[in-house]
Amino acid sequence: MPLEATMIVVDNSESSRNGDYVPSRWEAQTDAANLIFHSKTQSNPESAVGLMSSAGSGPQVLTTLTTNPGQILDGLHRTKVGGASHLATGVQIASLALKHRQNKSQRQRIILFTCSPIPDSTSSLTKLAKKMKKNNTSIDIVAFGDLSEDTVAKLTAFNDAVKGGEGSTLLTIPPGPNLLSDAVVSSAILAGEGGMGQAAAAAAAREGGAGGGDFDEFGIDPSVDPELALALRMSLEEDRARQERERKATEEAEGKTALESVPEGQEGESKPLLDGEGKPTGESSEDAEASGSGSATKKEDKKGDEDKMEE
Repeated sequence: MPLEATMIVVDNSESSRNGDYVPSRWEAQTDAANLIFHSKTQSNPESAVGLMSSAGSGPQVLTTLTTNPGQILDGLHRTKVGGASHLATGVQIASLALKHRQNKSQRQRIILFTCSPIPDSTSSLTKLAKKMKKNNTSIDIVAFGDLSEDTVAKLTAFNDAVKGGEGSTLLTIPPGPNLLSDAVVSSAILAGEGGMGQAAAAAAAREGGAGGGDFDEFGIDPSVDPELALALRMSLEEDRARQERERKATEEAEGKTALESVPEGQEGESKPLLDGEGKPTGESSEDAEASGSGSATKKEDKKGDEDKMEE
């Protein structure tokens, strides 16, 4: 997967208070931004994601490029909704933040959310788009809400001018019962990011017949809901891996407890050291008496030597 540095620009203008998306435009952006962060960092652990807002008193960098999801959530939590959107200024600040990335091998990408009118002119937006293309910065635009024809025309002109080799996508999502994050997942913006795109999910679901089990038992058609089929396939693979680990652990435990029987020693090794009379086993009475008399003789000789020394 590509190594990228991505700046997410959220629209926190007054228009984001609208409730035509569940639960609101702002909350829908929050969920989508969180999903984009996890998709980028999971597809390549060395990729980094930053966050900034485009409205309020002016565009503001909420979180610099990071791989910590807590910082993204903190930035979203600190964002205040209000004011008007400054799309062109927000893009320029996001580009400046990407320019100061630590890993220069990361590709530059901006994902821009907009749900409010755009005050900038078409000519200024086109000029900005050409500048971003010259800097090798890809820009994906997520336009949602009740957009006017003028706004759509400006975004289309901007997208046509910024398109380059790395690809830039304009995603227009009309109001409806579906979640904004679901539309982003199934779009080309996240296509190929760790299997999050619809095409990758569908391909994985088609391969599920060989490695993911039969989805008929769940009553699911992978071609209709490829994302759910992919989730089920991954769950089945994790369960099989867990069962395999438990089986190996059980076999190792059984191999350690099944010890080989220890052979008994020779016949003499099991006899007691002393017999019932307190004499060493295997020694006859005559040997014992001889041993005893020999000890007595030695004691007498020793006593005689001591007497001589005293004289």
